[in-house]
Amino acid sequence: MSDFNNIKLEKGMYASSKGFSNCLEELDPSENYKGTPLENLDAFQRQLKRFDIRVSGKGSDFVDKFFQTSDSAALFPEYISRAVRQGMEEADVLSEIVASKTRINGLDYRSITSVPSEDDKELKTVAEGAVIPQTTIRTQENLVTLHKRGRMLVSSYEAIRFQRLDLFTVTLRQIGLYIARSQLKDAVNVLIGGDGNNNAAEIINAADAGTLTYSDLIKFWNSFSPYELSSMIVSKDMTEKLLGLSEFRDAAAGLNFHGSGNMITPLGASLIKSADVPSDMIIGLDKSCALELVEAGGIVTEYDKLIDRQLERAAITCTAGFSKIFPDAAKVLSV
Repeated sequence: MSDFNNIKLEKGMYASSKGFSNCLEELDPSENYKGTPLENLDAFQRQLKRFDIRVSGKGSDFVDKFFQTSDSAALFPEYISRAVRQGMEEADVLSEIVASKTRINGLDYRSITSVPSEDDKELKTVAEGAVIPQTTIRTQENLVTLHKRGRMLVSSYEAIRFQRLDLFTVTLRQIGLYIARSQLKDAVNVLIGGDGNNNAAEIINAADAGTLTYSDLIKFWNSFSPYELSSMIVSKDMTEKLLGLSEFRDAAAGLNFHGSGNMITPLGASLIKSADVPSDMIIGLDKSCALELVEAGGIVTEYDKLIDRQLERAAITCTAGFSKIFPDAAKVLSV
């Protein structure tokens, strides 16, 4: 077993392309703790245990506990990043619409795409000696547009040193919530207008302008073949129209909505309400192949200010963007 109590922690570990947590894991591999009381902790959590820092629950410590030694102070930026990431995960809806997540170490990324014809989508019988049909995969012409989102923490060490960590975590999780909402807005814009590679979504118009019918939804659902309509992102006004359809008034759908707040669509797709979708629009997609999330470095925290100056001003940012994989796997219903 590794001795996690003797690991030297320093801010240079944050500058590594591997990241602080991965550096810790290399120095103190979690696999060495299998079958021990510490097997459910990762390397960072073992360091919290080393310095007896409780970040949540009953009896959580004060912020000041991180700054008792220079080694424990080096844990503070990672604590902040994890708290922000927790807020992003709590507000996560991207998992319902993203097929793949790609993490890069730079700012330039060119994704791949495939635009099969109707003939390409059908796997026909291949006669002996005949040429096997091809599916062409190519790189996108333009780079993925990445957006940097974040917040600036402004406070003195004296102002927060005696605040409980669980209360401070609430503020950090809220920052993560704001970032997650902004990323959903970016995803909506790419699904509708494309990612800059001439791949805007096909727009299917309702039979009667301003009126949504179940027949419109069936037509929309049917247009996805051979893809599946697995997720729908809906504007606020369209949410009301959907809930007003008689198909939503059956006993099972009503019981689930009133009991949990989760809406069941007549088409079996998960329903996501978003103020970022234009009015009178429904975005439909096959989440298994429509959209790629590209992240540049994950959650980034300015570690120098947090360790050396004990907070003052420190930026928490996340740089990410979206790319379409199979453009036909996302469409828009306009009412």
